[in-house]
Amino acid sequence: MVNIIINGCNGKMGRAVAECAKNNAGVNILAGVDISATGGCDFPVYDSISKVTGKADAVIDFSNPAALKAVTDYCVNTKTALVECTTGLSEEQIKLLGDISAEIPVFFSANMSLGVNLLCELAKKAAKILGDSFDIEIVEAHHNQKLDAPSGTAIMLADSIEEGLNYTPDYEYNRHIKRCKRPEHEIGMHSIRGGTIVGEHEVIFAGNDEILKISHSARSKALFAAGAVNAALFVSGREPDMYKMKDMLK
Repeated sequence: MVNIIINGCNGKMGRAVAECAKNNAGVNILAGVDISATGGCDFPVYDSISKVTGKADAVIDFSNPAALKAVTDYCVNTKTALVECTTGLSEEQIKLLGDISAEIPVFFSANMSLGVNLLCELAKKAAKILGDSFDIEIVEAHHNQKLDAPSGTAIMLADSIEEGLNYTPDYEYNRHIKRCKRPEHEIGMHSIRGGTIVGEHEVIFAGNDEILKISHSARSKALFAAGAVNAALFVSGREPDMYKMKDMLK
């Protein structure tokens, strides 16, 4: 049995993780943490992770970048594995995750969906074949409550594509402020925010007289929650290191 703490348990993703965990016989929710430590959960909820009692095997963090330091401090001090799912982290915060992975096991992915991670691999392979002669654009769409843009998944896709290219591309987020022809070595990223869109990502390879599109559509938050719970099961008890979705899928 793997005991988990859900950081951000009262958020939409936190509630989805809790529901998924309840239906997994190998997981027990030791506690939840949320800045709004209200009732309604059948497990104890604290307003600070430092107040959690009992020993957890893993923390699943679906919260806010501002909470990362408290979470990482707790995990390092208690030698608890961390499944980091929060999007919008800065480069400095991502480096922090890498630093603490020398002390504890850390599972980090900008997207916990199996399908999205397969999309990354397909886009990387397409870039190896098409990248020199095709322009590459990424379009992502999310609900109107999402704070960061472009999405962490869009950046993850761009990073995967870069691995398949024989040049270092420039990531372009604000093309509307320029008046010039599109440079060759560029990956454009475009964000749509509206309604209750769970998550849509499309990679466009635009060449002369032909266009290739690869896309993924998330229809429910449950798939991300299932990925996070499976990641907690995977990373619990492992040696300190930085783990990715591809490690779990081997």
